[in-house]
Amino acid sequence: MSLRPPHHRRTTRRLPAALAGATAGVLAAGLVAAPAHAESGPAAPLGTVARTAGHARFVPGPCPRTADPIPALRTANCGTLTVPETRDRHHGDHGGYGDEEHEGRKITLAVAIIPAATKNKAGDPIVWLAGGPGDDAVSEIPMALNGGLNRDRDLIFMSQRGTYSADPQLTCPNVDQFAADSLGLVFGAPSTGRLHVEETRKCRDRVVSRGADPSAYYGPESAADYDDLRKALGIRKWNVFGISYGTNLALHYMRLHPEGIRSVGIDGVLPPALAGGAVTWKAAREGYDGLFKACEDQPACNTRYPNLKATFERLVGEVEARPVTTTVTVPGHPAPVKVVLDGGVLVNWLASATHVAAGVPRSIDELAHGNPRRIAEQWAGGKLSPQAIGRTSHGLAYGIFCREWTPYESEADIVRAGQRLFPTFPRSVLVNAPFLTWLHPDCRAWDVPPADPSIRDRTYSDIPTLVLSGGFDAQTAPSSGAYAARTLSRSIAVTVPYVAHVVFADSKCAQTMTVSFFDRPDAPDTSCLAGLTPPAFEIAP
Repeated sequence: MSLRPPHHRRTTRRLPAALAGATAGVLAAGLVAAPAHAESGPAAPLGTVARTAGHARFVPGPCPRTADPIPALRTANCGTLTVPETRDRHHGDHGGYGDEEHEGRKITLAVAIIPAATKNKAGDPIVWLAGGPGDDAVSEIPMALNGGLNRDRDLIFMSQRGTYSADPQLTCPNVDQFAADSLGLVFGAPSTGRLHVEETRKCRDRVVSRGADPSAYYGPESAADYDDLRKALGIRKWNVFGISYGTNLALHYMRLHPEGIRSVGIDGVLPPALAGGAVTWKAAREGYDGLFKACEDQPACNTRYPNLKATFERLVGEVEARPVTTTVTVPGHPAPVKVVLDGGVLVNWLASATHVAAGVPRSIDELAHGNPRRIAEQWAGGKLSPQAIGRTSHGLAYGIFCREWTPYESEADIVRAGQRLFPTFPRSVLVNAPFLTWLHPDCRAWDVPPADPSIRDRTYSDIPTLVLSGGFDAQTAPSSGAYAARTLSRSIAVTVPYVAHVVFADSKCAQTMTVSFFDRPDAPDTSCLAGLTPPAFEIAP
């Protein structure tokens, strides 16, 4: 239950304004020139000196353990940042410090600093904010390096509180294992929901058994952690780059701790003011329509798969009424796997499958003609992937969902949003927004207090910001980027056509724009947008 990229992408993860036509657009919102020169860096290499800032302390040390080997860590400077688990609540959600009696327990967050590829580097590094929520930033180092983000700047990765390389580590493999084990159950059945909520209760018990306070793991505390990290590393100015949920955190960070931020890039935007089930229905509508329109505009695809949108929406209703059961073989799992496809599965499958858009029309057509194999294989492959088990911090994810989202959006709000955008879908599908199945029942089991209403405030800022969206983004909505940009007076919003959620991971054009933005926040190079072409959709014989 997380908004994250699917595991078949070439990224360690999980969790908009050019819509149906997915055409490239650049929305400049009063961007004025920002200094292009680098800020002066500290005398010693980053991450090699122990420093204290307020009640936080950075100590150099070994690089964190990771679920997969990351060769770049061999040349990294690493250590840990120690911070209060719970800052003074009298400061509301502003992440302020109080007296020692209010702080109590300390937690540690792993830090890895990847040096710039050139010796003649800029003095202002880039700090990376991971997605999820609940993903570990250190695991996303390969994505950042593949995109050339360390060309002339050091990159800083810190595990958000509760994630894989933090202490405490609030992963709950039982929740992931349930998702795998339930492939043979009807996805949207109330009985499946009750089982899911029981796993959530077990997860909460696990978090509490580790001495953690479930209410301390959410956005404003994480934003304060990053402010502490900057100060503890002795950095006067740095740049911020957030992907997926990391964009939500970046917007909190800009609102609560703007000092010390030179520029910000956000990719796959989830504004705090919108976060919840309604926006995931909006994302599904926009991402689906972008893909359907691209097929319609391609004569070979439109001829072979006419009325693709209507076919898909009809199938959602049909398989919800009469779920389809099949058996498939998944790599790494020699035994056949039973898979049940219902309407909720189709909705979630397509929201992820926009990442492999070229095969989507064929997969939908095959299901319409009685062959569910391709869709079932992709659905099962994501749930059974080694990357899907034991790596997500559900302790952080539920803290965010249940303190920041569900208190400000009812179950009826989610259903109404779905009905407005997908009027033919049955209510049994609409109650579970994409990627957020059983969200409200889970949060009742998680039992944490709501965050202060300011958690839903929009971010108003004049910090130079690059706002990236994908025309096929069915996870956070292409239009959400333009929404966030409207209150960022020095922003430039770009929709990269034909690309799904987190364009930096999959688009060379997005990577070029991002690197050029951090060099010149007043004038990023967007010229590559003009040469982008749609995918060549698979045409079945």
